[in-house]
Amino acid sequence: MTPRFDVLYTSLITGLIGFSAITAWADDTVSQSAAASTASLSPTTDYTARRSDAITHEIDFRVVVTPPYHCQSLKVWLPLPTSDAGQEIGPSELSSFPVNVEPQVGVEPVYGNKFACFEFDHPQGAQIITHRFTAKVWNLDWDLTPSRVTKPTVWPESFHPYLQPQAIRQETEFAAVLHQLTPQRNDPTGDLNSAMDWVNQHLAYDHVHASLQADANHAFEQRRGHCSDYHGLCATMGRRLGHPTRVTYGLSLFPKNSPSHCKLEAYLPPYGWVSYDLSETQKLIARIGQDENLGPVQRQQLVHAAQDRLHQGFRENSWLLLTRGTNYDLVPPASRPVQVVRTIFAEADGIPLPEPDPANGKQREFSWMTAHRFESDTELPRPFQDYRTLSADPRN
Repeated sequence: MTPRFDVLYTSLITGLIGFSAITAWADDTVSQSAAASTASLSPTTDYTARRSDAITHEIDFRVVVTPPYHCQSLKVWLPLPTSDAGQEIGPSELSSFPVNVEPQVGVEPVYGNKFACFEFDHPQGAQIITHRFTAKVWNLDWDLTPSRVTKPTVWPESFHPYLQPQAIRQETEFAAVLHQLTPQRNDPTGDLNSAMDWVNQHLAYDHVHASLQADANHAFEQRRGHCSDYHGLCATMGRRLGHPTRVTYGLSLFPKNSPSHCKLEAYLPPYGWVSYDLSETQKLIARIGQDENLGPVQRQQLVHAAQDRLHQGFRENSWLLLTRGTNYDLVPPASRPVQVVRTIFAEADGIPLPEPDPANGKQREFSWMTAHRFESDTELPRPFQDYRTLSADPRN
């Protein structure tokens, strides 16, 4: 090389090395920044919603379990509610009749659900389990603003259970629906809102043809089901779209045949877990559309208000959270993992008892049945039946 060319060549190589070092430093800085921004994310974070209108409930919850003839061992797992930002659980009293059994209390490690396990040795006839306790429950409003929501490229490992979607049998059709849900706008909640809207537009509420197991396949193939089918399908859609989701089961704290009811939660930074109730919103919108006392403009206002409340995140003070998540092992272990626990899980000699549905008017035989009494310290609102709970209600 000539001296001049040698100097230029050396300068070029030095510059490239410097540029590579700067690029590597920048990439490392971005990676460290991303890691730092996701390090604060945790699925155990408590709710951040605005609380209002606390109601104290006195709860007397009982379950009557009928084991098969000559059953040697009957095991019953009863979920125990825990305190969080949306509810405070007071002292509780557990008992059983006619055989007095001391339950084994444990917490499963994946979702943190707490259970009392009653084991009856050679039970003679039906066994009654009673749980009496007090719960203070708030309305939770997230007032979610889509532009504030962020969506990490990579979620921390702790979110793994909330990002595993259920395998779908009609995968081609399901993938086509997901493609339609890709938002045209830039906010990270657009696809999730579109998924909720799709579910409510394409599913019919049906307790007779329901899985009772938050089964996305049942919901997608049959286009009908009960609350868990709605929320199980939307949870799987959300996970496929990159959002951590979970189905939450609890009790509606007013008289009804089946007190169990579930909701959907999605983790949306910086709000954390946000609660949604698709099936009850769908029924509310249908009720608005059928109300002959409302004019077209009033109907439209109320429907928009119901949809806005759904998309912004809302949980009512007449619903008590019992369990979170799907497909987990009970503590102490049962014969198999459970998909969900609606009121209890029971096994006779290691064989699960059939899941009853008291809300199914065609069902006549039950392996167990719940009896419940809820007393509140104030008039109990019904936000999915009473239009006055919607901000656009013309009667407000």
